[in-house]
Amino acid sequence: MTDLIDIKGVRHAYKTASGPLPVLDGLDVAVPEGGFAAVVGPSGCGKSTLTRLIAGLMMPDAGEVLLQGKPVTGPRATVGMAFQNPVLLEWRTILQNVMLPLEIVPTKMSKAQQEERARSLLALVGLEGFEDKRPSELSGGMRQRASLCRAIVHKPEVLILDEPFGALDAFTREDLWQTMHRVKAEEPFTGVLITHDLRESIFLADQVVVLSGRPARTQYVMDIPGKGPRDLEELYTPEAAERLNILRQQIRIAQGRAAA
Repeated sequence: MTDLIDIKGVRHAYKTASGPLPVLDGLDVAVPEGGFAAVVGPSGCGKSTLTRLIAGLMMPDAGEVLLQGKPVTGPRATVGMAFQNPVLLEWRTILQNVMLPLEIVPTKMSKAQQEERARSLLALVGLEGFEDKRPSELSGGMRQRASLCRAIVHKPEVLILDEPFGALDAFTREDLWQTMHRVKAEEPFTGVLITHDLRESIFLADQVVVLSGRPARTQYVMDIPGKGPRDLEELYTPEAAERLNILRQQIRIAQGRAAA
């Protein structure tokens, strides 16, 4: 299977008053077309920096970031992003918020087709009937569902999720995990999820990448068997417990390196 996202030997440092702050140090990550990778690691190890590099919002100091075999040299319309803060515009309805990318990204869809697409996505995530509401009228989980629709409304090839469920309560978070499986089944994409939640990583992804402490390298990669929607019961099996234990051990090793 072809790697749609291929990150090779990436190094990046931020400029600070006291000199360069290395964040990524020879990072290697490969995500096959249609795959879903979760990236975990110690706080501050460069996970969000990685998403910005994939999205073309910044360039690496060294190494390569490739999408479909071509170097990323700037932002691409084929990449969608969703963040921990939904950042919905209060003066627009939920439907208008979801349609926003279609006003920016060139599309051959008519206005009627754009609206039909946005409405169908809102129905897919359980927001049918809320199209004309304002963001302040929705719960946090509902706003995050709308943000997810906005991120995929223009049919991106790559979807980057930077801790989109981190601020939600446990019940809402698990409900959205199941929603993500439905969305991926209906709207295929290649995904990269940044998360601190190891349960979330093994439930949503088919590959979990553990980054070392800063400056980050690829420390460990775990493949999660099985494709398609998963049941939450799978998180309470001996196999899931073993995967979580391995990942916790790897995070502890990474934290030790970060403290060194």
